[in-house]
Amino acid sequence: MVENHHSSEEEPVCTTWARLVEVVLGLFLIIGTGFMAHYYAPPTPLPIPAPAPARPVPTSDHQDELRQLTRDVDELKQEQAMPALVLNRYRNSICYIYGIYQVAVPGHRPALRARISGTGFVVAEGLLATNRHVAEPWYGDSEADALISKGAKPQLEKLVAFFPGFPLPVDITPLVLSASGDLAVLHVENSQAISRLRPLPLAERASNPGELVAVVGYPMGVLGMVAKSPPAVYERLAYRRDDIGAANELAALSLIRPSATCGHLGDVVGDKLIYDAPTAHGGSGGPVFNSQGQVIGINEAYIDGFSGGTLGVSVQALRPLIAAAQKRVGSPPQSKP
Repeated sequence: MVENHHSSEEEPVCTTWARLVEVVLGLFLIIGTGFMAHYYAPPTPLPIPAPAPARPVPTSDHQDELRQLTRDVDELKQEQAMPALVLNRYRNSICYIYGIYQVAVPGHRPALRARISGTGFVVAEGLLATNRHVAEPWYGDSEADALISKGAKPQLEKLVAFFPGFPLPVDITPLVLSASGDLAVLHVENSQAISRLRPLPLAERASNPGELVAVVGYPMGVLGMVAKSPPAVYERLAYRRDDIGAANELAALSLIRPSATCGHLGDVVGDKLIYDAPTAHGGSGGPVFNSQGQVIGINEAYIDGFSGGTLGVSVQALRPLIAAAQKRVGSPPQSKP
């Protein structure tokens, strides 16, 4: 009885162990099969990237837009470089004009005696362009007009031009005055001295509002040139009241140098140009350049208190005066730009 009881206890244990071994072997078989499938299965092919879309072929419209954009960029670069270009190329042909005039009844002391400062520029060999109120300072002066109406006579005592790079001034005389506008052409007495100077190119086409302009001249006259001179020169000349003496010293030191200001053409009314490039007395008669470096006008005046109210005269009104002056002095006709 004891043996039978022992056999009945061992049978379930053996059976359980055998089943456990079968389960473990089954697991190993499954795991082994998985490993073999992983290592011996053919590799999964990588995805093939989609081809890049072809670049669109520029159409005629796109090419036109690209050309226009290129032109716009080139024009913008030209406008930005224009002030430096006109100063470097034409500075020596733009002069500072200094003068003294009087208005007096014959046989009496002058009732009016004054100094003038202005700007002029070479338009042909031996010829300068400026404003009439610079060449004939009593023009448009109400005080002088009142004296002249009472019999007084106006007279120029001195009128000279200082050119950059020249140590001495040269005498100039009015040659042709506009009968209807603020323009004049002057003759340089010592034309040999400036025969090598380049006449400024005059624009052929009319200008349109919105265009970039640069005004070159001598705003504030001698005072303006002294203000931008080296410290030692400034300290010596700043408080001198002798303008002609100071100008002579500046010329000897090669400090006769015009300044440029920039702005935009606000409007064009007949021969009148309106722009916002700032100026001051002494800048009258200076050239007004367009973005191509051509003279479109002559700086004339400014409206005090209005920064956009600088006035000039169109270069088209200057052309007949130049032609008349050339006939008088027999100089060759002006070349076109």
